[in-house]
Amino acid sequence: MSTLKEKIIEEIKSAGADIAVFGNADRFRDKNVKFLSPNAKTVICIAARSLRGSRRGVEEGTSYHHFTTVGLETLEETILPMALMRVCNVLEDAGFEALPQRRNQLVMSEDDSTNPEVSYKKIYRGKKAEHTLDFEECAVDAGLGERGLHGTILTDEYGPFQRYAFVITDAEIEPDPVVKPHLCDKCGECVKACPGHAIAEDGTLNRWQCAAYYVGANGTKNPFMPDYAFENEPDRMDIIHGKVSLTPERAREIIDQVNFYPPIRHAYCSSICGKACDTACYIHLEKKGVLSKKFETPFRKRPEWFIPFEDKK
Repeated sequence: MSTLKEKIIEEIKSAGADIAVFGNADRFRDKNVKFLSPNAKTVICIAARSLRGSRRGVEEGTSYHHFTTVGLETLEETILPMALMRVCNVLEDAGFEALPQRRNQLVMSEDDSTNPEVSYKKIYRGKKAEHTLDFEECAVDAGLGERGLHGTILTDEYGPFQRYAFVITDAEIEPDPVVKPHLCDKCGECVKACPGHAIAEDGTLNRWQCAAYYVGANGTKNPFMPDYAFENEPDRMDIIHGKVSLTPERAREIIDQVNFYPPIRHAYCSSICGKACDTACYIHLEKKGVLSKKFETPFRKRPEWFIPFEDKK
């Protein structure tokens, strides 16, 4: 006879997700866990791998829609919601309450920040009544993995390549341990890889700077950028090479001019950088041999490409 925990793990895998970890609700630092569900006993973290192959086009400079559609949108809008519903159904059938928690990409409590993955024009800001979880902190407290230098959660299986969601329940389920940090060695490869220099050496992210270069403001890494890009900007070459420091207002002006690639559904931005920080982190972890998920060939098979300075005058 399968235990409740075993049934939940079976359901998340049948829905296309890959990892389920269980944390005692009392160990979560985020007080919204108990605010949202006062009788919470367990928080279940469900993670789905972001396919390594979805980044192949960005890595080779050949195709770009796969990362955003398959590596992000499909997970957030199809796989994880299905896994959440199946887990909640199992819990309800067992007589327990279950509250699913997925990322609300379009709601931010901060007025002066942004979510680089979606259009800044679509974000609802300052909605104080919306109580949302700190997903990265909760992933750590659930036992999914550790937080890397640039803020992304790292797991033994997939490094930085996964997306995740949560179920809060009043079912008391045997918890998994919190992961002791052992993957991130603060190498700084994530910092160096960002095409817009949006990550400080201590890992702090300038989210507006990130947003502009996430969608392709750096012409040396954007094969779709025309020669006339930013033609009315006095610092156009600094923009193209990621050498400017953008205020939120200036970032919005730049983003509005980066329209060289078709948009994606659900307000997601087409990512030209393909989260270069995560890719660099993955390459580093793979070279160290610390990831349990192995492949026949290394992800980076040849020197990283770029468009020479002379091609963008």
